[in-house]
Amino acid sequence: MTPRTLPVRNPRTGEMDYAIEAAGAEEIAAIAARLRSAQKAWAARPLEERTIALVRLADALAAHRGAITAALEIDTGRRRIAGMELDGAVASLRGWAAQAPHLLPEGWTEGRSAPHIRHAPQFVPYAVAGVISPWNFPLTLSMIDTIPALLAGCAVMIKPSEVTPRFIRPLMEAIESAGLSDVLTLVSGDGATGAALIEAVDVICFTGSVATGRKVTAAAAARMIPAFLELGGKDPLIVTASADIGQATDAALRGSVLSTGQACQSIERIYVDAQIQAEFLSRLTEKAAAVRLNWPDITAGEIGPIIFERQADILRAQIDDATAKGARILTGGEIETLGGGLWLRPTVLTNVSHQMAVMTEETFGPILPVMAFSSVEDAIQLANDTVYGLSAAVFAGTLEEAEAIGRRIEAGAVSLNDAALTGLFHEAEKHSFRLSGLGGSRMGPAGFQRFLRRKALIANTGAPAPLSAFAEDA
Repeated sequence: MTPRTLPVRNPRTGEMDYAIEAAGAEEIAAIAARLRSAQKAWAARPLEERTIALVRLADALAAHRGAITAALEIDTGRRRIAGMELDGAVASLRGWAAQAPHLLPEGWTEGRSAPHIRHAPQFVPYAVAGVISPWNFPLTLSMIDTIPALLAGCAVMIKPSEVTPRFIRPLMEAIESAGLSDVLTLVSGDGATGAALIEAVDVICFTGSVATGRKVTAAAAARMIPAFLELGGKDPLIVTASADIGQATDAALRGSVLSTGQACQSIERIYVDAQIQAEFLSRLTEKAAAVRLNWPDITAGEIGPIIFERQADILRAQIDDATAKGARILTGGEIETLGGGLWLRPTVLTNVSHQMAVMTEETFGPILPVMAFSSVEDAIQLANDTVYGLSAAVFAGTLEEAEAIGRRIEAGAVSLNDAALTGLFHEAEKHSFRLSGLGGSRMGPAGFQRFLRRKALIANTGAPAPLSAFAEDA
């Protein structure tokens, strides 16, 4: 079959200046078979040896830093975050390696009702794990599930987004130099390639939209394989009357527009006590208006281009819908074309309501709609008025006040007196609520254990019970 060639757009220039060949079903099946064969020896290696191999991969990524970050920079249109992605992957590899000796229970446990019977666990890795990752953080979200899966003894096949595929080649060079290409590989392609990957692996990890996540779930269910999904979000931030407005507006702005708002955990709706709304809006608008694009100089500024061209249409539609229904733009609000790329400055909206798409549908861009509330009860109700439940945030005068509110928000992680902390802190286990995901936590020890099937070894240290022990007249 003739390979399909997919053009790739440069987000800073708008030009189709790169291309990839999409792997077909036969190629994916062949790669999976090769990985499956090599995985047996990989899983048989002691955990300590796999740990050493992860450290070797960390060293290889560091050695190839220049090439990988240069590709990520073109993929995403941002430089510093490209470097942070690489450094984060290296730190994650070293962090998982350091945790490895403490991740699994060991030894025999006596039975509670029958002490002469005891049990011990055996952990068996899935042979081939598949990872389908999105375009907003190409390296980070390719590696976040891959690293614990490798450590658990799986072989891994990654399909990054066809929107940001340039980093695949230099990353594969690093993997080969670390001697891990027999159990870790990347493939290029689009949705059809991803569908073929699900048919070839034993467990699937997917990060992306709810719509595609439903398809992944259905395909995995048809094969009776586990699916771990992290999907969309519509993260709320509640700011109470007692909050430090300077700090709260700093957190709101960073939490909303870092990475151009192209992050699952971005703050996408802000609820502020009516007593402080005017001052909050004034200070937030002032700070948002001062944010600089990293155009034309990629080494300056805080906000990069819209990576995926179609996302600009969603942002424009949400702004138009909101203003048509009475919302007011305080700053930003216009999709700009600069050098062929698409840009949106931080956009603060007021006079918003839950009748507007910008308050109910995923935005994935630097839009900050601010809505007043009259009581904490109203704020909690508004925060929970969503089909999503990825994460949330509360800013209050004391940590105790923030915690009391946070415990009532229906989301997998709640940042207290800050915002979007799950993008900065990866140690706390959490689950996605509602449509925001499915399956075990990708953070903490659970992120490792979900790649292992637990087998029970049950031993009788006494004599087996005879059949007569179960006789009706015993």
